[in-house]
Amino acid sequence: MRQQLIILATVCAMTVQAQNAPVYQTSAKDEFVANRYLSGSNYLDYDRQLPTQALTPAPKNYEPYYMSHYGRHGSRWLIQQSHYTRPINTLKEARENGKLTPLGEETLQKLEAFYPTSIKRLGDLTTVGERQHHGIGKRMTENFPEIFKTKNLLIDARSTTVFRCILSMIAECEELAAANPTAQIHNDVSESLQYYLNQPWDGIVKEEGRKGDKEKNEYRLKYTHPERLMKALFNDQQWVYDNVQAGALMGQLFDVATNMQSHDTDIELYSLFTDDEVYDLWRIRNVSWYLNYGPSPVTNGKMPFSQLNLLKNIIETADTVTQTQATLRFGHEVCVMPLACLLELDNCGMAIDNLDELDKYWRNYRIFPMACNVQLVFYRPKKGKEGDILVKALLNEREAYLPISTDNWPYYKWQDLRQYYLDKIAKFEKESAAN
Repeated sequence: MRQQLIILATVCAMTVQAQNAPVYQTSAKDEFVANRYLSGSNYLDYDRQLPTQALTPAPKNYEPYYMSHYGRHGSRWLIQQSHYTRPINTLKEARENGKLTPLGEETLQKLEAFYPTSIKRLGDLTTVGERQHHGIGKRMTENFPEIFKTKNLLIDARSTTVFRCILSMIAECEELAAANPTAQIHNDVSESLQYYLNQPWDGIVKEEGRKGDKEKNEYRLKYTHPERLMKALFNDQQWVYDNVQAGALMGQLFDVATNMQSHDTDIELYSLFTDDEVYDLWRIRNVSWYLNYGPSPVTNGKMPFSQLNLLKNIIETADTVTQTQATLRFGHEVCVMPLACLLELDNCGMAIDNLDELDKYWRNYRIFPMACNVQLVFYRPKKGKEGDILVKALLNEREAYLPISTDNWPYYKWQDLRQYYLDKIAKFEKESAAN
């Protein structure tokens, strides 16, 4: 009963959008038991979380005519060589000293077998990542044929200058071209676009991000329990105490384990961890991402405004649309996640003080798996009919709630939503100027 009251009180304190957004019916831990891959956070393979519910049909006498999109690149190798070499070197030293158990030796062999694939591939798009974007592009044409199969459709696709983003854009556009040979696709990659496609570290992120360091460190210590794993990997716990940073090694192995889903490989490391350990290690990352880029009160709720230029671009571009077309933008999870929070999609924009209860309402894998994306789909009255321009939001191809009222969910009046965001921007800029 107490838990129900807590949920009710929290829901009542949310914005209109979040009042309507669904509260999770199952715990994150139970979701991991059913699908461990979800605990990968930003390493989650997009195709392992595809929605099963059909999209709501267009309102009567309306048709979609424009899509405004921002998407993350698909699955990739890990970014730094040390992500692979640090756990390998620790286990190799133990092997040389005769301190590995059979499981420890098996784990080292798996890492050594996979490591060569990463050489000169750090951060590169994998075949899994390419496949994700082909799927997204194909489903765009199936879900919105009124847009993507229109003759001479104009598609403006832009990417950050990072190769994995460029290749993700190409994969998606290949599907759009296959479905509509008459489409006029303009691809653009330039440093001049970076100011809104991939915000610089300087600014809000740099100024506010470190304010959550204390909480991040506390949760890392609170939920890292490497004792069982160390006994499973090493046969001499005194040697481990003297030579191994146990918590760091556990986290390193978990990162490699969760990112294995980015590859077509039989090598797996998830079985190293118990259900409790998987949940705890994910919680550390969930809190960290919330503090780094979410609407946390610890950082004054400012972090989502790192995507201010992107939101302005979305609004300004939508204002120029006069015919059926699509605007596609490709970048990174550090843009998609705060953008979803800034837009207040579903529960993304919630300010949660008690981080112990964060995952009841805010789960990173729902927001930014590999290839995550926000699709804003605009609808207009059919020829000869009258009415307001409507918009609906898809977060990873699921219909999402928005922060204004509507009597026709998931459809909202664009002018009302546009004004809500413009007012939000103006308030933030006024407060920033005053400070």
